[in-house]
Amino acid sequence: MGKKQSATNGKPRGKRRWPQRLLRWTAVLTSWSVLAGFIVLGWLLYDLPGIDRLESATRRPSVTLLAADGSILASYGDLYGQAVTVENLPPHLAEAIVATEDRRFYSHFGVDPIGLARAMWVNIREQRLVQGGSTITQQLAKNVFLTPDRTIRRKGQEMLLALWLEQRFAKDQILSLYMNRVYFGAGTYGVDAASQRFFGKPATFVTPYEAAMLAGLLRAPSNYNPIADDVVADQRALLVLQNMVASDYLTQEEADKIASEGRSQSNVVESDRTGQHFADWVMDQVSSYVGFVDRDLVVVTTLDPRLQRMAQAELVRVLDEDGPEKKASQAALVSMTPDGAVKAMVGGRDYSSSQFNRATQSLRQPGSAFKAFVFLAGLEQGMTPETEMKDSPLSIEGWKPDNYQDRYYGDVTLREAFARSLNSVAVQISEQVGRQRVTEMARRLGITADITPGPSLALGSSGVSLLELTGAYAALDNGGAGVWPRGIEEIRDRNGAVLYRRDGNGPGQVLNPVNVSQMLDMMSAVVDWGTGRGIRLGRPIAGKTGTGQDYRDAWFVGFSAELVTGVWVGNDDNSPMKTVTGGGLPARLWQAYMKLALEGEPVRPLPYPVAIAMAEPEDESSGLDSLITSIFSGGGNSSTANAKPAKQKSNSQDK
Repeated sequence: MGKKQSATNGKPRGKRRWPQRLLRWTAVLTSWSVLAGFIVLGWLLYDLPGIDRLESATRRPSVTLLAADGSILASYGDLYGQAVTVENLPPHLAEAIVATEDRRFYSHFGVDPIGLARAMWVNIREQRLVQGGSTITQQLAKNVFLTPDRTIRRKGQEMLLALWLEQRFAKDQILSLYMNRVYFGAGTYGVDAASQRFFGKPATFVTPYEAAMLAGLLRAPSNYNPIADDVVADQRALLVLQNMVASDYLTQEEADKIASEGRSQSNVVESDRTGQHFADWVMDQVSSYVGFVDRDLVVVTTLDPRLQRMAQAELVRVLDEDGPEKKASQAALVSMTPDGAVKAMVGGRDYSSSQFNRATQSLRQPGSAFKAFVFLAGLEQGMTPETEMKDSPLSIEGWKPDNYQDRYYGDVTLREAFARSLNSVAVQISEQVGRQRVTEMARRLGITADITPGPSLALGSSGVSLLELTGAYAALDNGGAGVWPRGIEEIRDRNGAVLYRRDGNGPGQVLNPVNVSQMLDMMSAVVDWGTGRGIRLGRPIAGKTGTGQDYRDAWFVGFSAELVTGVWVGNDDNSPMKTVTGGGLPARLWQAYMKLALEGEPVRPLPYPVAIAMAEPEDESSGLDSLITSIFSGGGNSSTANAKPAKQKSNSQDK
C-alpha cells in the first residue's frame, strides 16, 4: 500500500500560505490607511471655515482723508478698490501675475505637484524655508478662509479648499477673485486699490511696466513698494518681465522695450509725508462726529497742501539754519482762517522720527502771548489803549515780576505797555480786574488747559497748546466771534452718503466789537514798533510775542486779514534755549511762512469791526472816538498804533 499524498500535493505548507497572508495584511493595512485618512480628513475638516466667506471679505473699514483740494492726504484701515475681472483688465496685468506667482496656473488642478516637489528640493538644499510651492488657488484659499499660520494642518486645509475652488469656479474666475483680494502693501487689498495708491489711476489703465511692478509687490509688499524705494521696485519689475519671457507671454525684445520705456512713462505717486501730524489729529476726532461705523469713510478736511508744504519746509529751514546756534531743536506751527479752518499744521520738524504733535499735545508756557487775555479783561472793565499806568517794580504776595533786562518806563499807555510787553503793567491790570476775570476771558476764547490762579498767571505761567492759543487769537481776526479750530468739513461713506457736514461757526460772539478794535490797535503796535518790530509782509498785520521762563519757550501768534498763524519754538526736554525770544526765531519763521502763504493775495486791511463800533453810544470813551476817527483816515492799521510813543527810551524785547 503506497504512501498517502499530503493535502498540499507535496509542497511546503509555508510556501502555500504566503499569498494569503500578503492579501490579508494588505487588506488590514488598507483598512487602517483608509481609517487614518478619514481621521486626518476629519481633522482637516474640523472648524474649516464656511465657503460663504468668499463673498464677503473680513476687514477693517477704511478711512480716507482728503485735503481741501480733493487730493488724498492719508488712508487708514484696509483699502479695497473696485472689483475687477480678468476680462476687463489689460492682458499684461494678469499675465504678469501668473508668470510670477503660478506659472502652471492654467494646467494644474489647484495643487501643483511639480511646484511642491521643486519647493521641497530647494528648501532641503538651502536647509531653510525658502519656497512654499503654493498655487494662486491655494493663496486665494489662505487669504479668504484661513490664518497665515505656517502649520501642517493649515497647509492641508489650504489644499482641500483649493481643490474645492477648482471644482466650483473657472480659472479666470479664480484669478479674478485672487486679484481682488490679495494684499499689495500700503494698506491696499486688490489690484485696483494698489493701482490707485501707487499710480493714481484704475487698474484698467496700467501699462505693461506698471503691471510688472504690481506683480512684483506680491512676494514682499513692503520690500518692493515703489513709493518707498523706486530703485528696488524697478529691479523687481525687471525680474517679473523676465518671468513673462520665460512663460512665453513676451519676447525678450518686447520685455527690453517695456523696461526702457516704462521708467519714463510710469507715474509713480511721489512719497508724501505732508500733514501727517494733522492727519493723526483729525483721525482722533472722526468717531466723535459719526460714532462707530462699519463702512468705508471719506473725510474732507480743511488742510491746504500748498500751505502745508510751505510750513513744513520753512520750519525745517529755520531750525537748520539757526537752531544749533540758538540751542533750539523743535518747533510747531498752526495756520488757520479767521473762522478756525486749519490750513496747515506742523507738529514737529520730522514726523518719521517723532509722531508727538507739539501743536496739539504739548502744553508749554505762553509767556507774554497770554497777555492778550489780560488786556482784553482790562478793556472789558473800562480801560482803553490810552489808559495810563505806571511801569515800575512791584511786589505781590512776596512775588516780584521783572521786566525784560529790568528796564522800566514810568507812565505809559496800555498801548505802549502791550507793544513793549511790560510785565509789571500786565500784572497790575490782572490784579485790578481780578485774576478770575482773566481766567474767564481765556476760557471764553477757547483755552481749556488748567490755569494756576496765582499772580504770575498774567505772564503766562500756565501751559497751553499752540492750537488753542492760535484759535483764541483767531477770534480777534473774526470780529470777536469765538473760534473752534477745526480740521473736518464733511464725512461721507464710500457711496457718497453724507454722515456729517459742518454747520455753524463756533460759539458765536464772545467779545465786544469795540474791545476787538481796541485790541487790534494795540496788537498792530507790537509789529509796528514793539517786540515784534521788523516783521513786514507788505500788508496790515497784528500779533503778540511770548517768551517762557528761562527761554524755555518762544512764541509768536499773529494774523493778517486772511490767515491766523501761531509758532512755538523750544526743546522737548524743556531745556533753555540761548536767549531765544518770541521776536526772534518764532517771528522769523512766522514771517517766512506768511510771506509765501499770502504771495499774490490782494492786500486787505485788518477786519476792524467799524460798523458795529459806530453803533455804540458816543460816550463810550474818548479813546474809542479817536480810534474810529483814525480807522476812517488810516484805511487799515490805526494811526495811533503806527505812532511810536514820544518817550521811547530804548529797544525793549519780549520777556
